[in-house]
Amino acid sequence: MTRFRTLAATVAFATAALSASPAQAQGAEKLTLRQAITLAIQNSREIALARMQYTVAMNIAGVDRAEFRPNLYTGSGAAYTSGFPSTVGGQAPSIFSLSYTQSIFNLPLKGQLKAAEDRAASQKIELDRTRDAVIVRTADTYLELAKVRNSLELLRGEGASAEKIAEVTRERAEAGQELPIEITRGQLTLARIRQRIIHLEGRDAILAQQLQNLTGIPEQQSIEVEHTETSFTVDQQESEMIAVALKSSPFVTEAEKERDARQKLLKGAKDELWPTVSLVGLYQVLGKFNNYKEFFSHFERNNITIGVDVHVPVFSSKTFADIRLAQSQLNEAELVLGNKRQEVRADVLQKARDVRELDATHEVARLDLQLAQESLQIIQTKFDEGRATLRDIEQARLEENDKWVAFLDAEFARQQGQLSLLQATGELAKVFQ
Repeated sequence: MTRFRTLAATVAFATAALSASPAQAQGAEKLTLRQAITLAIQNSREIALARMQYTVAMNIAGVDRAEFRPNLYTGSGAAYTSGFPSTVGGQAPSIFSLSYTQSIFNLPLKGQLKAAEDRAASQKIELDRTRDAVIVRTADTYLELAKVRNSLELLRGEGASAEKIAEVTRERAEAGQELPIEITRGQLTLARIRQRIIHLEGRDAILAQQLQNLTGIPEQQSIEVEHTETSFTVDQQESEMIAVALKSSPFVTEAEKERDARQKLLKGAKDELWPTVSLVGLYQVLGKFNNYKEFFSHFERNNITIGVDVHVPVFSSKTFADIRLAQSQLNEAELVLGNKRQEVRADVLQKARDVRELDATHEVARLDLQLAQESLQIIQTKFDEGRATLRDIEQARLEENDKWVAFLDAEFARQQGQLSLLQATGELAKVFQ
């Protein structure tokens, strides 16, 4: 294992150096995985929108909370009256008025406020979920771009080996030592390698563009990424992962917050049967031109009213309808919460098993690569001793490059699976803190 890792690190460093040289010459932007994620979080429009939605939710709760705080209004106006002096609202017309209201005891409104606060907390969880989604998307893009660029270097090496094999085969066929079909077989191998190179070059351009969009790096600025054998291993048993996921999963927590909000709304609907109490005050400056003396024996220019406004419900069909609606909505929220918990359990279990399978695939690819490297060393020794041909050694290099590409694919797939599992268990932010 130690020998393999040393050799792998050496080859990875060499390929990274080869790929970095042209980029550095062009002034490419060096970017680590952590830097890419930091930039993506800073520049993400999705996170900015989620943050604004959280602010809106907090302000909605603030509107309900304002009813329990002092509210002072003032104003004036003019109107023609005939008969008893009064305004459209029923108050006496005044030159100037100042009114004060503050809800003191209003259980239905208190229930609405608590529900709004729970929904604002749920929106905060949505903000965290959006951030995790941006982290995963950025990490996937970055890691795949690194894998594609290393695969391109390896495939270009394969192309060089395939060309040498094709040239040797052509010479041997001309000398009558190989069948003509071997020339076609060599050409087919070379064509397939070139096809894969063209596909990966296109994928490179797409991923680089995506990473620029995610991080906010200008399009004219090329990006240099690092290839590292990064592992995001989750060292927990399945039961532990499920417990952690149920506790921290944004989907479960959002459903719990919505259930709590529905409970508060149901309590508020039932509390509509209770009286409501508000503190009120009114100051008015009246004018003689409204003919108050014709209707009142005594005229007072300045009038002050301070007291308590109490509403006692006697019978309200709407109250009972509100209770039935709130109860049905609570039952719905309970069912949604149960479904979310079940979905999270199944999702974490499946992703944990996928990671185990990907770990096994990665180990097979590693051993396959190690075997190809050891075979190449044996053939190199034989070649040095004159017991192997150039075609043999180039064929071994071709196979080794194929195994390297397969190993990089397996490594990337495992990283994707691990990131997905971390996201499902709510542990993703801890990795990139």
